[in-house]
Amino acid sequence: MTLMKIASAALLAAAFGTAAQAHATLEQQEAATGSFYKGVMRIGHGCSGEATLKLRITIPEGVISVKPMPKAGWTLETVTGDYANSYDYYGKTLTSGVKEIIWTGELQDDFYDEFTFRAKLDGSLEPEKMLFFPTVQECASGENSWSEIPAAGQDPHDLAHPAPGLHLTAPAAHTH
Repeated sequence: MTLMKIASAALLAAAFGTAAQAHATLEQQEAATGSFYKGVMRIGHGCSGEATLKLRITIPEGVISVKPMPKAGWTLETVTGDYANSYDYYGKTLTSGVKEIIWTGELQDDFYDEFTFRAKLDGSLEPEKMLFFPTVQECASGENSWSEIPAAGQDPHDLAHPAPGLHLTAPAAHTH
């Protein structure tokens, strides 16, 4: 095993070790920069026994052309805004887009569900870094805010409510 693979494995183990304590997690936790990504946010419980009534996912910079999937029984809205940077998307310059996805409905505490979106991970994103999707579950009398992002060098296990993370990899080499 090369040194790079060992370092990557250690990074992944540290970053994804929080999945057991993070009750909002991404199903696929690794993707290449420049690729399209199907994000599936998994919600395993409500707030202290209460049903989840709203789920909000914040879209990080560099994640563009976001399209959430509607869910039967839930209303869906997106919040759009300006990007900090501009992005080339098939010859078109994008300067704004979806910054937050909001599903409103009801998921009882006893059940599990998934909330899906599709997006482009811009090629300008840096491989071997983590990209975080802060997520908030709103319930009748409280919320679970899975929005803590570790500082450089911080152990994600030290966070009480870590944001779901995506490990970015280098794009696959084209072989024709």
